[in-house]
Amino acid sequence: MRVDGKVAIVTGGGTGIGRGISRALAQAGARVVIAQRRVEKAAVMADALRSEGFEAIALGVDISKRPQVQELVTRTLQRWGRIDILVNNAAITGLPAIAPFLECSEEQLDLIVNVNLKGTFICSQEVARVMVRQGSGSIIHISSVAAFAAQEGASIYCATKAGIIGLTRAMALELAPYCVRVNCLAPGDILTETNEALLDELRAHGIFGQYARRIPLGRRGRPEDIGPAVVFLASEDAAYITGATLVIDGGFLIY
Repeated sequence: MRVDGKVAIVTGGGTGIGRGISRALAQAGARVVIAQRRVEKAAVMADALRSEGFEAIALGVDISKRPQVQELVTRTLQRWGRIDILVNNAAITGLPAIAPFLECSEEQLDLIVNVNLKGTFICSQEVARVMVRQGSGSIIHISSVAAFAAQEGASIYCATKAGIIGLTRAMALELAPYCVRVNCLAPGDILTETNEALLDELRAHGIFGQYARRIPLGRRGRPEDIGPAVVFLASEDAAYITGATLVIDGGFLIY
């Protein structure tokens, strides 16, 4: 699977799952824009990829702010002239997204919805306009198994991730006439820096062991497990796939 010469934007591409996605796309031949609110994190990843001979740049963006997303698109076009792949990976996860339903504040609701769902919508809309003019493109959303399996204390997070799957299908339908494909990945438990703090809380309450036993493949996922799936959906090998959601969870949802 190759995406040689394609220009890819990966939001949240400097850390966690996004880091694995950025690396996989670069290794498959893409020119990668690593877009992140904390641009210093993106810069570290971009520097690492360039040191290995890949093409990558880092740009700062708050995906919930349309003017910043528009600037991201403009600067990408100025650098490479087109956008072929968008991976909507940036999201609020872990402890900031955890609170019992009856205790969730309106501020917390706005924060998580604005980034996880509204941010995905804004990025998709701005990039899709470019792809429609080009007559081609692939947009890949990162959802979660939380869209299918409720997680206690994560009602807002679950709602946003389920919303992303609905958005995937609606976008795929509307953009298909322009040869723009839209698909979604739903990862399970992936070993990242953000998740470690959350898992410490689960371990403290004796919950993690129960959770881990529900993964038939017997291990937690790694960012490297997600990247190849993104490359596949972005490549011509997936030219007849749109509106789909691929679950990558070690079998967690089998139960």
